[in-house]
Amino acid sequence: MMHNIELEIEGKKLTIETGKVAKQANGAVTVRLGDTMILSAVVATDKPIEGRDFFPLTVDYREKTYAAGKIPGGFFKREGRPSEKEVLSCRIIDRPIRPLFPDGYFNEVQCHNIVLSADQENDADILGLIGTSAALVISDIPFTAAIAGVRIGRIAGKFIAFPSFMELDESDINLTVAGSKDSITMVEGGSREVSEEDMIAALEFGHEQIRKIIAKIDELQGNAGKEKTEFTPIEIDANLEAKVTELAQTRLGEYNRIGDKDERHTRKHQLSEEIQEALAEEFPDSEGIIGNLIHDLDAEIMRNMIVQENHRIDGRGLDDVRPISCEVGILPRTHGSALFTRGQTQALVTMTLGTKIDEQRIDDLEGESTKSYMLHYNFPSFSVGEVRPIRGVSRREIGHGALAERSLQPVIPVEDRFPYTIRLVSDILESNGSSSMASVCGGSLALMDGGAPIKEAVAGVAMGLIKEDEKVFILTDILGDEDHFGDMDFKVAGTAQGITAFQMDIKTSGIDLQTMAMAMEKAKKARLHILDQMNATIPKSREQLSVYAPRILTMKIKVDKIGEVIGPGGKTIRGIIEATGAKIDIDDDGTVLIASVDGAAGEKAMKMIEELTEEAEIGKVYNGKVRRIATFGAFVEILPGTDGLLHISEIDHTRVERVEEYFRVGDRVEVKVINIDPEGKIRLSRKALLEGKKKRV
Repeated sequence: MMHNIELEIEGKKLTIETGKVAKQANGAVTVRLGDTMILSAVVATDKPIEGRDFFPLTVDYREKTYAAGKIPGGFFKREGRPSEKEVLSCRIIDRPIRPLFPDGYFNEVQCHNIVLSADQENDADILGLIGTSAALVISDIPFTAAIAGVRIGRIAGKFIAFPSFMELDESDINLTVAGSKDSITMVEGGSREVSEEDMIAALEFGHEQIRKIIAKIDELQGNAGKEKTEFTPIEIDANLEAKVTELAQTRLGEYNRIGDKDERHTRKHQLSEEIQEALAEEFPDSEGIIGNLIHDLDAEIMRNMIVQENHRIDGRGLDDVRPISCEVGILPRTHGSALFTRGQTQALVTMTLGTKIDEQRIDDLEGESTKSYMLHYNFPSFSVGEVRPIRGVSRREIGHGALAERSLQPVIPVEDRFPYTIRLVSDILESNGSSSMASVCGGSLALMDGGAPIKEAVAGVAMGLIKEDEKVFILTDILGDEDHFGDMDFKVAGTAQGITAFQMDIKTSGIDLQTMAMAMEKAKKARLHILDQMNATIPKSREQLSVYAPRILTMKIKVDKIGEVIGPGGKTIRGIIEATGAKIDIDDDGTVLIASVDGAAGEKAMKMIEELTEEAEIGKVYNGKVRRIATFGAFVEILPGTDGLLHISEIDHTRVERVEEYFRVGDRVEVKVINIDPEGKIRLSRKALLEGKKKRV
């Protein structure tokens, strides 16, 4: 039976419908906003695979090109591997729903999201989050409670829910918020240096919209929801739990006071192997359970150290930032480079400058576009002392790179001021907490080292949270273990003026705005501290680019002259490139970008283009070449492809009988333009330049 609910938010109608399509899934809905529509379907296995001790949740988000009335490019003419946009949308859906499945539920769950229609006005990613939540809620899968999401923008001080793509271009905030009725569970987005107070106000506005959507999802569940499958977690043998605690508690307490990550993890690994071996005979086939018990006990001990002693693993206070080291210009041939180290987290970031031809070309449901600034993040296994096969870029790497890229976006100079394509690459060399924020700091330093005229430095920091009963402990600059065992991962990046990017994930039921405001204030204090360290290394962008970076000259030509510069089949422009070695790019509006590491080569190319496109001016003197002689005068080429008539009466002050007495074809002659008629015919004069000189003998 078909059921649907409708909700109007900010003048836009949101519709969720079930019972019409994908009826063999455990739960399925379509969500529509404007003419953008997505199908969200969820399925789960009846029971977990024997011996599995983790929750295998898979979230997919795929954009069908037919949704926008397009046919895929390429040889196969069908959708291929997920794009970066699709991967980021998967993460937006995955992160807020994952903590809401019951502990111990290890059945395999798949959440499919397929964009069926795209109006190129409303983004479908948030609809996927809403649809996945609704599909899980009405299904028989044990999912605790509905959540919802909303994108928030702000134009001229007014918050907007579900802003269109065009509205986002004008907005100073682009924030994705997910939450339950009571609290916010996930935040992702960027802003143009807004204050902490404004960010909290945006979250508060977003939570109001989320509550409205959840009320409608609950209504849909009441009308179309299936009875939930009974789920009982596997009971742990109390005797086994007691023995693990007896063997591990004291030593874990000691090891959690070891500041060095490698030594701490080595000791814990050895302890786990010893306990597994000691209990193998009495509790056979319990390796996974023992491992989970040790993990949970380890988390409890670490959290108790903070709650009861205000003691962190590495001995820092709750608000302390780890020691920071900043180095710039460390790679001899890159256009800009920086090594940023914070504790045991280290990012090597390089900047490469290119021309317009190096821009990334994007073809997605919103249409074709180009991207002249990008940041790529790499997380090799050696950064955490592991052995792992290299199998392409992971979803995590794409997500961390997007966060760092968004953090620096507001300070990237506009094309008119700095007409370069900018590529930053962050290679993580060590990791123990917030490598994405280290990438932000390193990226800012690399931009300054390379001479990109950014207006000020950007820094980022990761915050954590431990919540026990009513007590809340906010941790500044969290370690990897504090992230793993804590209740919140909260990253804030920005300048001294305000926030540029924001990401938050909650592992509990949520966080209230008061706690979030407190965390943001602590993050601001830490960010300013980090900025001071960075500014002490390089306070502003270098005045000069690297000698290895291309120099770009910009000029403007008339649109009707573009063809003359390009020439038949590109012959003319190829000739200029071959003669000078410069790269040349011409926009449809007549903007010409000339790039060359050798400045003289760029100047030469510009001069050649100027000569090709120059137009005659009345009163200007030219050194022309006689192309043809007639009885009434000579035709003189004053510019490439531009001839003018030097009438016989304008050759000399005295009467001229025959033009041949003065000129032969190929002669050079100085002439002045005295008239250009409406049809473009040019009249030249030689005698206007003579001061009583007689004709040539």
